[in-house]
Amino acid sequence: MCGLDLSSFNVGDGPAAFLTLIIGAVIVALAITVELSFSPPFWVHIILWIPLTAIAVVGSLKMAKGALISLEYRNAAAEGRIKDQ
Repeated sequence: MCGLDLSSFNVGDGPAAFLTLIIGAVIVALAITVELSFSPPFWVHIILWIPLTAIAVVGSLKMAKGALISLEYRNAAAEGRIKDQ
């Protein structure tokens, strides 16, 4: 370990929100492609896309959180403040 105190960093729900939007867009594109190519029954879409979405989001959550923490550190991000004029 490098000894960096990570307690001052707070990415909150950002990684989950970003992943849900990004992976959701990819899954929707794939679902539309499958629908137009094969026209499977609705239950095939449910069985295929819901678990795939959940696995993709949860599986990449740690990496996304690490990326956002590293961006906060690199850019010296801090709470928003209004400057005195």
